[in-house]
Amino acid sequence: MKCFLKLNAVACVYALLILIPFELMANVYRISRLTNWDIQKVNLYTETILMLDIIGGMILLFFLTRNWFKGRNVKYWTTILWIPYLLLFIYLIASLFPITYGGDVPNPATGFIIIGGLIMYPFYILVLNFVETLSDVQPTQNR
Repeated sequence: MKCFLKLNAVACVYALLILIPFELMANVYRISRLTNWDIQKVNLYTETILMLDIIGGMILLFFLTRNWFKGRNVKYWTTILWIPYLLLFIYLIASLFPITYGGDVPNPATGFIIIGGLIMYPFYILVLNFVETLSDVQPTQNR
């Protein structure tokens, strides 16, 4: 049961790591309107948060996976388990913060970037889990 909860917690963190940049990209106009910042400033902050999210999330999930799963192959289930959490988070955000002003609608290019990110993200998770597995391998000794 503990492993099941840990697995779902890691999948939830994976979903949050991709949700934050997507929501920031999709809400650039809303953030600009509410904070009175120009679009370039919002884009700069979004890019900075995106880089911190990628680097910090990779380090956090690497150590979480290493400490919680310790060489168990159950960690590979996170490759698909993040999807329901992402859908849940997107539904909650869309329900709690609907777009009421027409100028806040994101441009169509944002959708293409999000689709590309969603296609590549499972491979990112697989690579991260595979690298974590390789870091656990003990070298053999010659006799």
